[in-house]
Amino acid sequence: MSKSLPKRSEDYSLWYNELVKRAGLAENSAVRGCMVIKPYGYAIWEKMQRQLDDMFKRTGHQNAYFPLFVPKSLFEAEEKNAEGFAKECAVVTHYRLQTDPDNPGKLRVDPNAKLEEELIVRPTSEAIIWSTYKNWIQSYRDLPLLINQWANVVRWEMRTRLFLRTAEFLWQEGHTAHATAEEALAETRQMLNVYAEFAEEHLALPVVRGVKTENERFAGALETYCIEGMMQDGKALQAGTSHFLGQNFAKAFDVQFQTKEGQLEHVWGTSWGVSTRLMGALVMAHSDDEGLVLPPKLAPIQVVIVPIYKTGQLDELLERIRPIQMGLIERGISVKVDDRDTERPGYKFAEWEMKGVPVRLAVGARDLDNGTVEVARRDTKEKMNLPLADIVNSIDQLLTDMQANIYRKALAYREEHTTRVDTYDEFKQVLDTKGGFVVAHWDGTSETEERIKDETKATIRCIALNEPDEEGTCILTGKPSSRRVYFARAY
Repeated sequence: MSKSLPKRSEDYSLWYNELVKRAGLAENSAVRGCMVIKPYGYAIWEKMQRQLDDMFKRTGHQNAYFPLFVPKSLFEAEEKNAEGFAKECAVVTHYRLQTDPDNPGKLRVDPNAKLEEELIVRPTSEAIIWSTYKNWIQSYRDLPLLINQWANVVRWEMRTRLFLRTAEFLWQEGHTAHATAEEALAETRQMLNVYAEFAEEHLALPVVRGVKTENERFAGALETYCIEGMMQDGKALQAGTSHFLGQNFAKAFDVQFQTKEGQLEHVWGTSWGVSTRLMGALVMAHSDDEGLVLPPKLAPIQVVIVPIYKTGQLDELLERIRPIQMGLIERGISVKVDDRDTERPGYKFAEWEMKGVPVRLAVGARDLDNGTVEVARRDTKEKMNLPLADIVNSIDQLLTDMQANIYRKALAYREEHTTRVDTYDEFKQVLDTKGGFVVAHWDGTSETEERIKDETKATIRCIALNEPDEEGTCILTGKPSSRRVYFARAY
């Protein structure tokens, strides 16, 4: 803990990478482009999983699991999807190794063990799932089919960053089938709102809800809805997507159902997902130069108690601390008593600050004799002495206040870094000096979108659902525009 973190203002990327490692969230692995998620980081992901899974189940979804491998013939059945992911696919071509006769003690791929058909390591599961749905769906009575799976996927990335972009990552992917387009669209929008609710109420991350342009749309979808968050360096991060697939996959895999009237029709589909990229969002949206700042709802440890004692006093002090510990646990608050006798209090304070534990109690015998407890909150670094008699209620309320405060701070940053512009020069100036979301008119063409991206590295993050229609002219071409869109440089 002695070496301080790089400062965000000096090297944001280095700050992020160092923080992820020093806080014990993840590290690079022996496999190029893949990460090891460490216990503390995985504990945060588990809290995300648990909350999202409850939200999925409340909306009628069930969990299932589908194979990691997808036969190439299935993968290429939906042409746009296959084309969109083709460059990122890892491919299994053989099924056996053998001792290498030319290199004792080494192995080689058995040349006689080539697969009859290559297997794609799933970059996404539409192909394998829709080929399965063909067997599950025959009648309108089988609909809607609301399935989610928690899984890992592989997308071969050349330039990787922990949590934000790795060759293998964890996620959930929902895949649903419906009798009508209206039902499928309602599902797509519902799940977007589930993601937005999770992001804002648990991740404490304000998000813009919107629709992707055709250029940015998921391969094989008719519409892609998204939530976009703003990080502290002024870059946007896509925090979740929900896709209206139309009948594209149903037709590719001939998934039909008999209607109430006895007619055969193809079903309508959706898919939606969030990944461990949310861990990156959590770090970048809230943390500071001293370490993580975790919203209490996602903190594995919400309160750490550090005993302050002299030699020979620890056991007695721990007994006096126990009622505080048990009172917090009974209230549903996760607590750790750091009773290590190998580290000094200052080291412990710095360590738990680095790990982003929301509330720290420093408890000594004199404090308890005086009926007070020293409390430090991680988000503002404020210290206070609170009455021991009401400490559980005080901390419970403090955690609620901190959750709201962390959200308010992120919202204030986003609002400060959302700029409406009317000219291309102003657009470029804001991107280079201020960053954040730049809300501007666009003529609706792919050509203009690509040119702006090539010249400025900014992409259209979304056509915001809450942005009103507004007549104007495109910042680049001067052609008519019916509304503004959200641009940003992004991860």
